[in-house]
Amino acid sequence: MMSATRTNPMGAKGMTIGVFDSGFGGLTVLRELLPLVAGSHCLYLGDTARLPYGSKSRETIVRYALSSARFLQQRGAQLLVVACNTATALALEDLRAALTIPVVGVIEPGVEAAAAACREQGTAGGVLVLATQATIESHAYARACETLGLKATEKACPLLVPLVEEGWIGEESPGESSGATDAARASVTAQVLRIYLGDSLRDAPHSRALLLGCTHYPLLRPAIERTLAELGHPLRVIDSAQATARAVARILAENGTTRGALAEASKATCEFFATDSVQKFERLGSRFLGHPVGKVQLVDLGG
Repeated sequence: MMSATRTNPMGAKGMTIGVFDSGFGGLTVLRELLPLVAGSHCLYLGDTARLPYGSKSRETIVRYALSSARFLQQRGAQLLVVACNTATALALEDLRAALTIPVVGVIEPGVEAAAAACREQGTAGGVLVLATQATIESHAYARACETLGLKATEKACPLLVPLVEEGWIGEESPGESSGATDAARASVTAQVLRIYLGDSLRDAPHSRALLLGCTHYPLLRPAIERTLAELGHPLRVIDSAQATARAVARILAENGTTRGALAEASKATCEFFATDSVQKFERLGSRFLGHPVGKVQLVDLGG
């Protein structure tokens, strides 16, 4: 049973970690994080009343991100994870300047993992980044790759988020009926992936890694890996959600925050908040998290 308390039920033994996204996708980061932060208490906020962030101006995105972050800090968050590529790309430095707690985004950890994968292969080549239109237009991944001496080819894939949210991922989803993953729907997703990946690989035939630059995309990872194999380009797929979770776990370990909690092997606990449509959050959130999210609390962060 998930904890629904306001403060960290582990007291001083674990850290309270705030995680926010404009919607459900950031739950893939939380899913990867929970096994790595035993004894911690996680607060997840989906700013569903104001999504999508990607269609808004930078000024509006910064304002939304700051209000989400401050809500989580007021609830006791001692570290913030910006589990949203758009907010990371456009508001990360503003968040770090405004808050008194450490802030981790999803772009740098993913790029660092991609660079490590390329180095392991010991061959020249770059990274192919799949992301939403807004993230691609920010060129945040390209800039982060450039700082590590890595060439990025960025590909916007606007159809993938709605396919994921409809459950058309070609795999069995927890709590979903078999009709959501029937052959016809799976073939639609496979065809969309073949088009996106085929176009991208023609533009960047020497890519050595493929970086999932949207937190929805980990749910498509098996389908993406199958499609790459079919196209004859079995690239190493880097999950930015997974890389971000590992980065957070390293920060906690370096600070000795989780030692006592890990010694007790107690599971992390969670609270969930949404700014609109809590029923939809409970339904879709379970798909992204991999198990039922339980009760979601409605909060009002203003316009």
